Amino acid sequence: MTIKVRKFVVTVEETEKEIGKAVTPPTRRAAALAVIENPFAGTYQEDLEDLMQAGEDLGRILGEKAVAALGVAPSAIESYGKAAIVGEGGELEHAAAILHPRMGKPLRQAVEKGAALVPSSKKMGGLGTVIDVPLGHKDAAYVRSHFDAMEVRVPDAPRRGEIVVAIAVTDSGRPLPRVGGLTTDEVKGEDGLR
Repeated sequence: MTIKVRKFVVTVEETEKEIGKAVTPPTRRAAALAVIENPFAGTYQEDLEDLMQAGEDLGRILGEKAVAALGVAPSAIESYGKAAIVGEGGELEHAAAILHPRMGKPLRQAVEKGAALVPSSKKMGGLGTVIDVPLGHKDAAYVRSHFDAMEVRVPDAPRRGEIVVAIAVTDSGRPLPRVGGLTTDEVKGEDGLR
């Protein structure tokens, strides 16, 4: 990878009880984040190839780290999402270059399949900026129980010339879902919708 990484952060959430009711099995989600140098901070660059390549590399690295954090087989991952926070020296297009052209393919390999679009978000921010990584079922967008988000932040990032890149995965939907829609046992995973 040509981009310089300052640090990786990996976090896991496990919800065992919701509004006094046991969640069985517990819902679990993990996020893997990288704090990277933004090679284009402070300048306009027409060609964003370096960031697109970084997105491909980070899709694999962060995807594998997030799956490993849950301690499950890649096929057990049910939903995913991605996000980036660009420090003040950059621009939103830098996040787009990382997240959109090439990150999806290696992330899908890390979670085995992934027929649905990978939900994403991006924003500008400074140290400790919080971002919600949107989550959706990896194979079927109509699975409402998996419409969710995971809030993440790195206390000392992004600095002016940095970008925080995050991938989140789950091995289940929300705790105690009950708003209907397609269920996981009905997923065909052919068109990314059903």
